Amino acid sequence: MNRITNLFNTKKDGILSVYFTAGYPALDDTTKILKELQAKGIDMVEVGIPFSDPMADGPVIQEAATQALHNGMSLRLLFDQLKDIRRDVHIPIILMGYLNPIMQFGFEAFCQKCVETGVDGMIIPDLPFADYMADYKAIAERYELKMIMLITPETSEERIRLIDEHTDSFIYMVSSAATTGAQQSFNEQKQAYFRRINGMGLQNPRLVGFGISNKATFDAAAANSSGAIIGSKFIQLLKSEPTPAEAVDKLLEALKK
Repeated sequence: MNRITNLFNTKKDGILSVYFTAGYPALDDTTKILKELQAKGIDMVEVGIPFSDPMADGPVIQEAATQALHNGMSLRLLFDQLKDIRRDVHIPIILMGYLNPIMQFGFEAFCQKCVETGVDGMIIPDLPFADYMADYKAIAERYELKMIMLITPETSEERIRLIDEHTDSFIYMVSSAATTGAQQSFNEQKQAYFRRINGMGLQNPRLVGFGISNKATFDAAAANSSGAIIGSKFIQLLKSEPTPAEAVDKLLEALKK
């Protein structure tokens, strides 16, 4: 069974997924960070493929992507770094990246490498759903890889139900139409959005991302979903703390207060 599917089958709420950019802060940090996240009890990890024009990302993740590219990170090198990761890391791993570098690599070749390295799924924020259905869905399913689609407060109910019908892992609920970035709280409008989607009776579980940084935002997200995804806050901690282990500790501490 796919590790993402297994996670959602065995843990129904309070799931914590953490995002970081491959090759940041240092080029060889990718596997170290993955091992530390698992050791500290994180449920799932999203590894970002750095790209020069990350349109959905705020300044923190943009800066991390720029630094990772300067460090020499590439998709080919990332797969090389991940080739033995399943000897030590057993939690679900998702690759999150923009379509351009994946298409340069070749989508089917990308899927083959995901399988070889033990990657469980992918998030491609700029892949239109219609294009996914027409050109990518059959290939991803042939390799038993999960495609996670994003929705926002502006996504129509028709589109949400279409995504729910044609995917089978979880739906990534973007908390707002803005770019990524840590927030201190979610206003009533955003919480009403979480409640509205929760009330739709979708078959897929959901995780909330963009803006999760502390207990208040995590709890607000988790109240109407299976949990939350944290990115910018963790990237900031990777920059400020001496080691990945201390960055994970500080993240978990922030989620308690």
